[in-house]
Amino acid sequence: MEKGRPSFMDSPYFVDEPGNWHLKPEAPEELQKEFEAYMHDAEAENAPGTLDGVRIPYPYSKND
Repeated sequence: MEKGRPSFMDSPYFVDEPGNWHLKPEAPEELQKEFEAYMHDAEAENAPGTLDGVRIPYPYSKND
């Protein structure tokens, strides 16, 4: 995942609601693609049981 502040965050089309980032419907297609790619990468990095992409085993889990 690209580190640093993505350009879509400085766009007037970006809505920075806590836990609900999204773009306004009239956002340009190029900006939408950048946003979707960033969010897709963020999902993989922030999977449950991970911290910054590193798996953290639950202390009481017998499977880990």
